[in-house]
Amino acid sequence: MDIYEKINELYDKRRDVELGGGDHKIDKQHEKGKLTARERIELLLDAGTFVELNPFIEHRCNDFGLDGKKGPGDGVVTGYGKVNGNPVYLFSQDFTVFGGALGEMHARKIAAVMDLAAKNGTPFIGLNDSGGARIQEGVVSLDGYGHIFYRNAIFSGVIPQISVILGPCAGGAVYSPAITDFVFMVEKTSQMFITGPKVIETVTGEKISSEDLGGANVHNSISGNAHFSGETEEEVLADVRKLLSYLPQNNEEKPPALSVEAQDDFRPDLTDIIPFDPIRPYDIRTVVKEIADEGSFFEVQKDFAKNIVIGFARIKGEVAGLVCNQPKYMAGGLDINSSDKAARFIRFCDSFQIPLITFEDVSGFFPGVKQEHGGIIRHGAKILYAYSEATVPKITVILRKAYGGAYVALNSKSIGADLVFAWPNAEIAVMGPQGAANIIFAKEIAASEDPEATRARKIEEYREKFANPYVAASQGMVDDVIDPRETRIKLIQALDMLRNKKEDRPKKKHGNIPL
Repeated sequence: MDIYEKINELYDKRRDVELGGGDHKIDKQHEKGKLTARERIELLLDAGTFVELNPFIEHRCNDFGLDGKKGPGDGVVTGYGKVNGNPVYLFSQDFTVFGGALGEMHARKIAAVMDLAAKNGTPFIGLNDSGGARIQEGVVSLDGYGHIFYRNAIFSGVIPQISVILGPCAGGAVYSPAITDFVFMVEKTSQMFITGPKVIETVTGEKISSEDLGGANVHNSISGNAHFSGETEEEVLADVRKLLSYLPQNNEEKPPALSVEAQDDFRPDLTDIIPFDPIRPYDIRTVVKEIADEGSFFEVQKDFAKNIVIGFARIKGEVAGLVCNQPKYMAGGLDINSSDKAARFIRFCDSFQIPLITFEDVSGFFPGVKQEHGGIIRHGAKILYAYSEATVPKITVILRKAYGGAYVALNSKSIGADLVFAWPNAEIAVMGPQGAANIIFAKEIAASEDPEATRARKIEEYREKFANPYVAASQGMVDDVIDPRETRIKLIQALDMLRNKKEDRPKKKHGNIPL
């Protein structure tokens, strides 16, 4: 046998590995509307950039029928490539081999490529499509998950970590995505749950389908466990590429800036978008659309906790993380879910040097027995904690109202905002003028011959004296009261001025966020 025969043997072995579970199982994968592990990699990465690692690894279990049963690549494809010209490391589970179930060597492949991602300071992407732990391998499968979870946690805040759910993801398998920064799901074909429908029915008697229990719609709108969803795998993988275009490679780099053509940054339409009446609703996205670069706003968790809007945008080519009250829902008040949603996004941006811009129009923390008993104190404190510990540039624009503790929590000067701007119609106060007047002037209103007229007069008196931006500005809590039409100009200037901001916190192991 000569070298050429050995080379031919190599290519034969590679073809066997690339076939995974074989043509029959690949056809079954396609019949479910799902792509194969390698097709997904080709869609995600720049053409021709994928380099596979450890393709010839196989399991070493001889129990429960696995003796002599081969599993090419042990059910997972790992390696590296490029997205938008930048390197990434990734794994893609192969459902055609052992149902993508995770065993000892499967986990070892994933852990090895995660270590490489961390050493090289590059994002890590997991394409999940697995039946869970490989039961035949017993406790070593669970141990394999532990090695992955550990790396997810240790590398959190060091490199961006993205999970894409492209099929079932059950039991311990869901905890890795939960630790990563962003989770994508495909409608109707991907699910996440700790215990499946059959187990739930056996234990509790409840009957539910896999989709209704843990489908994309559930996790994007009810549980908040996922951040993005799409109708097809192609759409979802395109969104992963889009997300990466806003992110730095690691925590020591800044997000990628784009050059933008010169344009008029004065935005006259902003004066007509927000109703002057502080209780009339509007869609905050219309404000964002006017201020951000055209088409640049990429919303995160758009269907969960709709009373707050978060996402990435570019302002004059510079990436910023936006946190915006949404008066269209719950009057823009903060509740348990919106507090969690905002706090986690704030902490992600701070981890990866992404400046934070807060568009504030908040009525307060949402009242109610359900909220109080559900722990609104603890959850609301997460926003305070997240803004306070963040050291990236932090800018707030108070658009209309900023009442009570919610005003303090949403990046006020007292918890570390670098710059706070307010529109001239902004109301900054302990509570709204109506509520405040009813409390402060209760006796005077009750004793009046015309209580309603007195109440209206006292409301205006309170608004004039306290609920305006100039009182806060006179105390240094607002840096400037600005013309709404100049908001984009002011933000461009602010981001430029804060470009080289450096701020340290006291040395410590880590803080204790109110989880």
